[in-house]
Amino acid sequence: MGCGNFFFTLIIIFSVALITYNIIISANAPLKQELPGSSQGVLSFDPIIKMPGNRKSALTNKKRLFHTAVTASDSVYNTWQTRVTYYWFKKMKKNGGIDCEMGGFTRILHSGKADKFMDEIPTFIAQPLPAGTDRGYIVLNRPWAFVQWLQQADIKEDYILMSEPDHIIVKPIPNLSRDGLGAAFPFFYIEPQKYEQVLRKFFPENKGPITNIDPIGNSPVIVGKESLKKIAPTWMNVSLAMKTDPETDKAFGWVLEMYAYAVSSALHDVGNILHKDFMLQPPWDTEIGNKFIIHYTYGCDYDMKGKLTYGKIGEWRFDKRSFDSIYPPRNLPLPPPGVPESVVTLVKMVNEASENIPNWGP
Repeated sequence: MGCGNFFFTLIIIFSVALITYNIIISANAPLKQELPGSSQGVLSFDPIIKMPGNRKSALTNKKRLFHTAVTASDSVYNTWQTRVTYYWFKKMKKNGGIDCEMGGFTRILHSGKADKFMDEIPTFIAQPLPAGTDRGYIVLNRPWAFVQWLQQADIKEDYILMSEPDHIIVKPIPNLSRDGLGAAFPFFYIEPQKYEQVLRKFFPENKGPITNIDPIGNSPVIVGKESLKKIAPTWMNVSLAMKTDPETDKAFGWVLEMYAYAVSSALHDVGNILHKDFMLQPPWDTEIGNKFIIHYTYGCDYDMKGKLTYGKIGEWRFDKRSFDSIYPPRNLPLPPPGVPESVVTLVKMVNEASENIPNWGP
């Protein structure tokens, strides 16, 4: 990183740290010093709301475009996944027709330099955190990358979908957010009530009950652009503060940055519609159903009779970690009979993308 970029990075980090400090201080101050979106410092609604039963009635007739943003490093592992993600983004946006609310797409590349896929995937180059700041937890670059993108990029849409390299869109996604609320997938392992004692270090009691923190991560989330501009600096600094606190780091481990986003969203009074149909996660979710995204974070291991052998390498398997330094070959073998629809669909979609993406390989 050049000297100029280094000092620019330090200036922005200091600025957003100061903003976050003022936010947390204001949370402990008299109620007249409210956060944006609050009314005299008191929440005017319960931010934990289930998705309405009739999805169409929850959305207005007005087309509300959202921009899809995916943070990624320049590793082979992140790159092949992002190329697959973008292939299916384009196809599903086209399938959505004239009424589709999927707007633009950006890969936020936090390696600090261009790569050879700039012409293939719309890309914003973000600077990584200063060396050593992430303490070996590379995911901390995600909120910092979003801070830079939101400050510097010309984003036309009024909403943002935060996605990840290992997300494949299986059907056109409507804008599921409404009335100032974000739309987010609820994760069973994000448990604010279980960790209230730890979270109170970052979410003061005068901000309300711990249930004001939604059981979400930052992805997938559709949120208003202006709301995210307020949340992102806080998300970055809460992530860094959590990582430097031994008790919090031990409690949250690899999901620390997810908790940090949930806390930051609550600090800014941005509630979320908890939308279970947002995505599915094979092999545990077996059918596509009404879901919009496949998240292939878990390995899929089966014997040749189609029986899941999770925890044991199967006779047939698909696990993204098998391709951490190499591209998956074209035409991966399909699962044996009896394997659920979700896994079969995942492999077919990876195969279609790799077959049609030019110059497949590093």
